[in-house]
Parts: sequence; structure tokens; C-alpha cells
Amino acid sequence: MLIIGAKGFAKEVLEVFSQNIEPENIAFFDNVNTDIGDFLYDKFRILKTYDEVKHFFDSNGSEFTIGIGNPQLRKMLYDEFISLGGVFSGCISPFAKIGSFGNIIEQGVNIMTDTIITNDVKIGKGVLINLSCTIGHDSIIGDFVELCPDVNVSGNCKIGELTFIGTNSVILPKVTIGKNVIVGAGSVVTKDLPDNVLAFGAPAKVIKSI
Repeated sequence: MLIIGAKGFAKEVLEVFSQNIEPENIAFFDNVNTDIGDFLYDKFRILKTYDEVKHFFDSNGSEFTIGIGNPQLRKMLYDEFISLGGVFSGCISPFAKIGSFGNIIEQGVNIMTDTIITNDVKIGKGVLINLSCTIGHDSIIGDFVELCPDVNVSGNCKIGELTFIGTNSVILPKVTIGKNVIVGAGSVVTKDLPDNVLAFGAPAKVIKSI
């Protein structure tokens, strides 16, 4: 398994893999940061070129997951590593609680520790659901959405693709949030939000278009 990124959230992805099994044949990729060495925790190799990625895929299988936040960046990295022959994969913490009925979880979803997902929830490709989030029944989370820690999504909500929901935000029941929206930390979203806006506050108000 190749984890894209070698700092921050990538370390949390590694922890989820270690919760499931003893990590084997895991490497990281980072061609941006210059202050990293060749190994993470003196154990996991950090690849720095696309030639190294191709060799790793040939030797260890082509699965990759994204250990970086930011919806637009996650989508860009997905496209990039698919073009290199990668197979998009995700990770789900065994300490997350996921309902038994009607849930659909697409490729490349990262679900972190202590998250709760009830029933009849659809989670799109490449979604990041961070620590201790909750998602209520009959909700739809679009592709590459990021839910920061402690976000609470109520039942019958819809969140459009590439949207970012900040830490400790609450989405009230039956609210629809558009595509490419940023909801600031600690917000309470009480009514629908259109595409391409920044919203913040309790109740959340549109601050500007993006």
C-alpha cells in the first residue's frame, strides 16, 4: 500500500492500518517537503519520484490511498496516481461504528477512529471522514468531501462533492450543502447552502463566493 503524503494526516492513516493489521509493504510518497528523510519512523520508506512509485507498484501491488486533506488536492492526487496505474483504496478504522443496513461506501474513503455512521448513508469516492464524526440516516456525502474532526451531520442531509466542513460543525436535518463549499469551524448549518461559497457562523451565513 502506498500512502500519498508523509506528514500530518498520513500518519493518522498509518495508525488506522496498524489498528487493523500489522503494517507490511507500506510506503509513503512525498515529493514536496524537503525536510523529510528517506524513512518515516525509521521503518517506512518515503518515495520521492514517480519512477520510484512505478517500481513500488510493480513490486508490491498498485493500491494507494491519500493521506492528505483538502478536497481539491485529494481529487488532483487521485487523478495523478490513477494515471500512474494505481488502484484507489481507502482505510476504515475498526473503532468506527458503521450501521448494518443500506450503506454504500465508495473507493478510497478514509474513515477515522470513533466515527459513527448509521444506516442508508451513501459516501462518495475519496471522502475523508476524520476523528469522531457522526453521519445520520439517509444522508449523501459527495465525492472527495472532507469532514474535519467532530463534525455532526444529521439525518437526510446532502453534501456536494469537493466540499470542506470545518471542525466541530453541525449540519441540521434535511439540509443540502452544494458543491465546492467551505464551512468554517464551529458553524451550525441550519439551511441550504448553494455551490461555491464560504459560509461561517451559528447559524452559518454565506460570507463570499469562491
